[in-house]
Amino acid sequence: MKRLAGLGLVRQPGRGQWEAVSPQSALSALLHRRRSETETVFAGVETKFADLHHLHRAGQLRSDPGALVEVVTGREVINRKVEELSRSVTTHLWTLDKPPYLEPVEQPDFREHETETTRELLNRGVDVRGVYCLESIEQPGRLETILNLAALGEQSRLLPHLPFKARIVDRRVAVVPLAGGSQESVVLVHPSGLLDGLMELFEAYWERAEPLLAEGLGVVEGPSEEELVLMRLLQAGFKDQAIARQLGISVRTATRRVAALMRRLGAGTRFQAGVEARERGWV
Repeated sequence: MKRLAGLGLVRQPGRGQWEAVSPQSALSALLHRRRSETETVFAGVETKFADLHHLHRAGQLRSDPGALVEVVTGREVINRKVEELSRSVTTHLWTLDKPPYLEPVEQPDFREHETETTRELLNRGVDVRGVYCLESIEQPGRLETILNLAALGEQSRLLPHLPFKARIVDRRVAVVPLAGGSQESVVLVHPSGLLDGLMELFEAYWERAEPLLAEGLGVVEGPSEEELVLMRLLQAGFKDQAIARQLGISVRTATRRVAALMRRLGAGTRFQAGVEARERGWV
């Protein structure tokens, strides 16, 4: 009887008295407890495995310093390796984004896949961050996709320029093109001083970049999403023709929307509009 009480299947309302607990309540509590115990044990195993892997890597690097980087060549091999890393993400996915891309990012199938992958990572609590540049959003439709990712919860920021592209997975490996924008060879950087430097570089670019979607805006005085996007494009130095191409509208419509935004901000120039938007906390 004590064993059943320990499992939560019976309780003792008084001395020498026992009564059964509702099976649904008892079994639900028991299942929850067993799940928690299993997750705790599993987390401990993962930690031990990570420690052993770290020791192994440290020993490997001492005996073979060349093991801190892995050169991967050939587009098919690179695609397979990147896909494997993407499936292994558990905590962090940080990206410095600029073309050229391994995949046709303008195609609907890829845009849908990118969106679903990002949603799944965010649902698992992964820290997903992307720093984009003007080259990232030059292709028609790309800006819309990036804004959709930001709306899902990706932390997305924009810089006028990025010198290289990179992807950092779980702060344990970085993928960097071997030469400029080459799509034929990349370097995988494993735990080392070099990886630490790449992570610090990402953080530095992250701090300099401007959020694509502002946070904590007031309901009444804050800008609409369209105005926010327009403001970001203006800050990035886009002219009316480029804005029209990105938003899928005519140049005349783009000019009219820019003029309306400047009137709302009480600005006579685009520079003044940027200053006023910052003072209002829009950007």
